[in-house]
Amino acid sequence: MAAYAYPDHLRAAISDMPAAPGVYIFHGEVDTLPLYIGKSVNLRSRVLSHLRNRREARLLRQTRRISHICTAGEIGALLLEAQLIKERYPLLNRRLRRKGRLCSLRLGESAPDIVYAQEIDFAREPRLYGLFGSRAAALALLRGLADEQRLCLGALGLEKLPRGRACFRASLGKCAGQCRGEETLASHQQRLRQALESLALACWPYPGAIGLVEEREGLRQIHVVRNWCYLGSVATPEEARRLDTVTASFDADSYKILCQPVLAAQVPILAL
Repeated sequence: MAAYAYPDHLRAAISDMPAAPGVYIFHGEVDTLPLYIGKSVNLRSRVLSHLRNRREARLLRQTRRISHICTAGEIGALLLEAQLIKERYPLLNRRLRRKGRLCSLRLGESAPDIVYAQEIDFAREPRLYGLFGSRAAALALLRGLADEQRLCLGALGLEKLPRGRACFRASLGKCAGQCRGEETLASHQQRLRQALESLALACWPYPGAIGLVEEREGLRQIHVVRNWCYLGSVATPEEARRLDTVTASFDADSYKILCQPVLAAQVPILAL
């Protein structure tokens, strides 16, 4: 752990930091490449906790200033944080910065398919389960479920079985026997669906774009969303309708942030 000393050079940086929701940015010597971007429902409290954290001594020594952007609520802070991390590539943010070839599992009557967001519309396609950054991650999940639920690797498309032969796992009791006629394919698929149920993707429930409205102490924001894609935040319905023309691709982080607020109508929703 690096030696810690309270960062007196940053006292001025927090003098005007409000106790409000928003995003904060730690800037280093090269101002165009932030060190770290975070969010909080209370900017002042969160940034002060950074300054008092001995484990962040290296970050604090490298920081030259701290800027912030206020939002009307937590949803706006979450969306803005994810957007800025992808746009500015801060050195110390890893999770939201990573980009892969986003894929999902699509279930039909036979083995599951791995499908990609570049090829189909994840917001409209039914029977999709899970969001994965790679094909390998999706296959790893299926293999894990096979072990937990005694599923057949042959029926899952993970192993090619000779005609008329059962899989090796069946002889070990690790497969419930679909490959040797002890379980129907329909039953096997139903067990797979049940195991994946918690990962089911929700289809976009509106015909077009909507605005999620957050308000706080005179600040009003309309977060414009279409097909689970965040298009931006504005102040008026007229500006929101203009944002509906923005092109955007399906993003896993936006989906995870927006799914519960949209489906549960946690904030007022404006049809656009």
